[in-house]
Amino acid sequence: MPYKFPLTSGNVTRFFVVFNLVLFLALGAMVHNSVNAWVTEKRYAMTDLARAMQKRIDAYRFATWQIYENLATSAAGSAPNSSLQETRLRPDVYYLEKTRRKTEALIFGSHDSSTLDMTMRMSNYLDTLWGAENPTWSMYFLNGQDNSLIMISTLPLKDMATRYKESAINSLVDSRRAEMLQQANALDERESFSPLRHFAWQNDHYFTLRTTFNQPGHLATVVAFDLPVNDLIPRSMPLENFQLRQDATQTSSTDDESSESTHVSLVNPNLEIAASLPSTSLQLVYRVPLTSLALDTLRNLLWPLLINLVLFLLSIAGITLLRQQSLRPNENQSAELDSLRMLNEEIVASLPVGLLVYDFATNRTLLSNKIAEHLLPHLNLQKIINMSDQHQGVLQATINNEVYEIRHARSVLSPHTQLFMMRDQDRELLVNKKLQKAQQVLDRNHQMRQQLMHNLGHALHRPLESMVMQLVQLSQRDDDESVLDLLDESQGLARLVDDIVLLNRLEAHDWSPDASRFNLQELLDEIALESLPLLRRKGLALVVNNHLANDEMRFGDRRALRKVLTTLMHYSLTTTQWGKISLEIKASEGKADRILLQLVDTGSGLTVDELSNVDFPFLGDTTQDRFGQASGMAFFLCKQLCKQMGGTLEIVAKPDIGTRYNIQLPLALEQQTEQEEKLLEGVSVLVDIAMEDVHKIVCRHLENWGAKCLTSDERLSGQEHDVLVTDDPARLSGWALLLAGDEMGHHALNDQQFRVNFNLSNALLDALLALIEKQLAHDLMEENNEDETATPLLSGGYFQLFTETVPPDVKRLYTEAAEKDYPSLAQTAHRLKGVFAMLNLVPGKQLCEELEQHIKVCDDSTIKNTTSDIDTYVNQLLQQGNP
Repeated sequence: MPYKFPLTSGNVTRFFVVFNLVLFLALGAMVHNSVNAWVTEKRYAMTDLARAMQKRIDAYRFATWQIYENLATSAAGSAPNSSLQETRLRPDVYYLEKTRRKTEALIFGSHDSSTLDMTMRMSNYLDTLWGAENPTWSMYFLNGQDNSLIMISTLPLKDMATRYKESAINSLVDSRRAEMLQQANALDERESFSPLRHFAWQNDHYFTLRTTFNQPGHLATVVAFDLPVNDLIPRSMPLENFQLRQDATQTSSTDDESSESTHVSLVNPNLEIAASLPSTSLQLVYRVPLTSLALDTLRNLLWPLLINLVLFLLSIAGITLLRQQSLRPNENQSAELDSLRMLNEEIVASLPVGLLVYDFATNRTLLSNKIAEHLLPHLNLQKIINMSDQHQGVLQATINNEVYEIRHARSVLSPHTQLFMMRDQDRELLVNKKLQKAQQVLDRNHQMRQQLMHNLGHALHRPLESMVMQLVQLSQRDDDESVLDLLDESQGLARLVDDIVLLNRLEAHDWSPDASRFNLQELLDEIALESLPLLRRKGLALVVNNHLANDEMRFGDRRALRKVLTTLMHYSLTTTQWGKISLEIKASEGKADRILLQLVDTGSGLTVDELSNVDFPFLGDTTQDRFGQASGMAFFLCKQLCKQMGGTLEIVAKPDIGTRYNIQLPLALEQQTEQEEKLLEGVSVLVDIAMEDVHKIVCRHLENWGAKCLTSDERLSGQEHDVLVTDDPARLSGWALLLAGDEMGHHALNDQQFRVNFNLSNALLDALLALIEKQLAHDLMEENNEDETATPLLSGGYFQLFTETVPPDVKRLYTEAAEKDYPSLAQTAHRLKGVFAMLNLVPGKQLCEELEQHIKVCDDSTIKNTTSDIDTYVNQLLQQGNP
């Protein structure tokens, strides 16, 4: 039988411990190998660097002997060259003029011509030696004959000595002279080396090789070379970490292997890798901070370290889950049972009634709270059980003059276990009375607040209305800006009072929709006309795009809809500083009785605090401009009104882009009789409008009125038109209308041209009809210039037209006046006025104009009288035309 590994808590723990130990050992081996490889690489690099530096030292030892033995000695014993020239730069500083400029030479101190010739020889030699080298090389020759100092370097010594590096050259030469004099005075030191140095202005690192030559009867001659090391050191090893120092551990052994050996030592807080330079007493040291070494190792082993860490965390999580869920079920279950027991005890102790669980088999209490323990000595549980069986498990008992309701139940699992619940009836009755009284006080406070707000609103409404009317009259007589500001403030206060009263009625459920038939286009014209003054003051544009028919009648609460639209329009005007505001109305797809209204502005958007006012008024601050501040209850009031009318209000705002208000309302479509003839039937209108939105709006209005719309391309094809409609003053010609968004209605520019607001459909229609009337009168006057007083009815054709059109329209006036269909009545009166104007019947035209005025104010009695007068006048004309 195969051996099965027992899955116990100890075995699983040992397995995970061994696994984590193997992970740590692998990680340690990995880190050790990485560090060892890095150290080995650096040791090899240090060995190569030491060998290269030793070769450079040997080469310049030879160059030193060449300069001293061959150049300096031969120059001292030969005749001086008279062609050599030198330039005195400063006192005791001379510059050697030469043709080859690889090196430049400076002589410091007094000297003779032999020194000048020796300097030229050495400079030519060094030109050849350093001709192919890029680093900065320098040689210093302390002449023992005249104690002058010669400096030959690949640096531009002349420019540096005469311009901006004078102090640097002086300090460099002074330091070298001091070192060389000290070298000359040392009797037992023929050759010496300096530590690694740094040229601050060229970022070069170098060390100095100094050699002393003694001459009998003269001072010692010292030759020094600045040997660069930048070209020897690899780029991966920072120059700042190198150090050149005396080798205190050097032995006299000449073995090449031992001389080129490197050793590693730990000098806190650095790791030092040292390499000895053969045939010198120097040691090249590379220092690496332990932190840098640790970071490099971590970067090189990042992914293996992360994998090991993930494996370690997975192992810890695995052992924890196994021990909690699988390995120790008894411990977990006991802990859960203890927590459930404590939870049960807490629940029982917090119950407002007495709870007792009693085991009659063992005569002991299984579970109880303080109320049950207090009542238990006064109760006979067996008697309660017997009596509860006769009263459906509910009893009333008096204990210490207190009435308790006791409910009894038997356990389903244990027949001998009984459950008792005791409730204090007196306390419960007292609590109920207190709650009822508190509710009565709260209801009374609500009622008083509602009554207060109602009375306050009505008390403020009349004086505010009077003040607004006076300010309107004053603004019409005076164009003072302060009067307009005061009018805006008073209107805002009046709106706020009306909103408070209306919201109070909504909360008191004292408001219900007052549905009636109304024309939606007329309502939009009123809203646009009311918003026009503030639009003109702020320089904003308004576009009202109604996709529904102009004469379409809807059934709903006109006042509530007007309140919602005006409130949102005023809020949008407050938040918009530039741009335009668009109001679009259309029917819902597939539901003709439901309309969608979308109000879009290009304002600054709404803040989170403002959007919180949708759920409750005045929760957050609102936007304010120089004309006033938006109302904090506007959104809440509009939402409640839309909800009462069966619709919805949705607000979408984006910062610095604008706000979109989406309103959906059920407004039933009223069935209307088809008109036999539309107002502008047979009229051709040339529409030359640049703005696409305005073009669509105007064309829709004209087509609803029966006019034929022509574009500029169709005019070029040769079609004639009766009226031109344009928004460009430069294109006005003939009989034309100029569209504008800031016009209060329409007014005449001259006899043949009107300026009209395209957002006001009634103003647009009135302007078109007035223009057509003038055009017809003008044509008629041109045809009958000889007999202006003649009546057109004398002509048979006009009389037939009169008899076919006017009497049916007069009968229609009586019918529509009886039905109180004011929109249809206004259209019929307008059509009659056009016929009278075309036939030059001034009395009939005047009667129709009076009838239109009475229709606007809905004066039924005057409408009937004026209709009767028109009927009488028509009958008289019929009698005259048909003797």
